[in-house]
Amino acid sequence: MEPDSSQLQPEQPPRARPAIRTGALASALTVVLGIAALATFAYPMYVIRPFRAQGATELAVALAIKQVAVWVAVGCAIAALICLGRLFLRPSRVAARVVAMVFTALACGSIWLARFNVYEKMFHPMGAPVVEPAAIAKVDPDDMVIAVKLNGSARAYPIREMGYHHVANDWVGGEPIVATY
Repeated sequence: MEPDSSQLQPEQPPRARPAIRTGALASALTVVLGIAALATFAYPMYVIRPFRAQGATELAVALAIKQVAVWVAVGCAIAALICLGRLFLRPSRVAARVVAMVFTALACGSIWLARFNVYEKMFHPMGAPVVEPAAIAKVDPDDMVIAVKLNGSARAYPIREMGYHHVANDWVGGEPIVATY
């Protein structure tokens, strides 16, 4: 028995995805990738900045991110470049391309930021500490200090100085020391 011609429906071609939807998706993905790449630099920078209390877990996460930051930024940049390439190979809106270019550049620039040791720039080495007797030192009575006593000699490092430098290399009682804050 032959099927009734009224029951037959013509075959329809497969639906193509609209280029605008694909372009918007690729553009949105570059935004996410650019922000993720920048976060590999920004989060550790935020957590480890001076004069801010840090929790143990927060610091551990920041240091772990710092360890893998370059690889994550490289991965984000490669993925963003692929999305950007898709936008230029297919018809897409100019705004989607511009957004994708900006955030792809951000992802690529984040590779350099992740490799850059900002802490060397933030915390300038103290150099040789100036030593003077406590009676003439310019330290207010209520200033907090880091005190070191070794082999009969003593030093006091004001917190307001240590908070900026974080490290003082010195000799106390004939022994080399490192005072940190």
